[in-house]
Amino acid sequence: MSLHETFRQLRAHLESQVVGQAALAERLLITLLCDGHLLVEGAPGLAKTRAVRVLADSLEGDFQRIQFTPDLLPADLTGTDVYRPEDGSFVFREGPLFHNLVLADEINRAPAKVQSALLEAMGERQISVGRQTFRLPTLFMVMATQNPLEQEGTYPLPEAQLDRFLLHVRVDYPDAEAERQILRLNREEALAGRRLPAPPPVQLRQAEVFAARQAVLELHLAEPLEAYLVELVLATRAPARYGDDLAGLLEWGASPRATLALERAARARAWLAGRDFVAPEDVQALVPDVLRHRILLAYEAEADGLTADDLITRLLARVAVP
Repeated sequence: MSLHETFRQLRAHLESQVVGQAALAERLLITLLCDGHLLVEGAPGLAKTRAVRVLADSLEGDFQRIQFTPDLLPADLTGTDVYRPEDGSFVFREGPLFHNLVLADEINRAPAKVQSALLEAMGERQISVGRQTFRLPTLFMVMATQNPLEQEGTYPLPEAQLDRFLLHVRVDYPDAEAERQILRLNREEALAGRRLPAPPPVQLRQAEVFAARQAVLELHLAEPLEAYLVELVLATRAPARYGDDLAGLLEWGASPRATLALERAARARAWLAGRDFVAPEDVQALVPDVLRHRILLAYEAEADGLTADDLITRLLARVAVP
């Protein structure tokens, strides 16, 4: 079976088990192909946890879910040195971050020290405890969730932490037909006595993930489209060039990390679609998820009731497509 066919079956399985969230399923696979991390925001009950569980079951490797709470400590993530009285030595016990796929549930409920420990793991793929540094698995991906409805007792993620996420995806309620499919799927699982999603049709080996990542990097990206991609990011730093009504609406634009993320994610989307080249729609489809957590609105924009997505939509309409 070819790599494309394996990922096609995996995507179909994700969409069948996470009904009404096709975009989330696609973004999960894009993040996996890009060797990145994913931040998912949505109301409770929209299958955010289920989505990453289905992916974990389909992937060769281990999975760990961490429920973030205000009393969490960095050692609860990284692990700690444990004293052995029989020989007077200390032995390091690995924490839950030493897994291939980690779900950081309600990440904004943990204090800054815990967020910093996760930042090092995501950015450097390593963990420091005392004077020792430990490497994380080669295949390492964090999917974090946050609930936009409740802000009491939360610790908003700083910009440096947000920038470590390849994509920031917002999930919404399913439509009526998807809701009926969810009812049927839940009933089937209850009748079968299952508490977990159905087993996957394919098991994706880590070697296949690494091979697919290499194929994504080798995909053709035309120079005019590369220039378009860069201009979209640069537009967030000087929005006034694209209309007087945009002047003063952005406090900070996106960093070069956004350019890297957009280019890599667009390649992954094109590869998942079975194409050997990147098209403008690949870039345009991913611009909101790449930029919404990397730009900072000015007070004037917030006072006018504008959101990051509103600004991104305006810039997309005004930057010329090659």
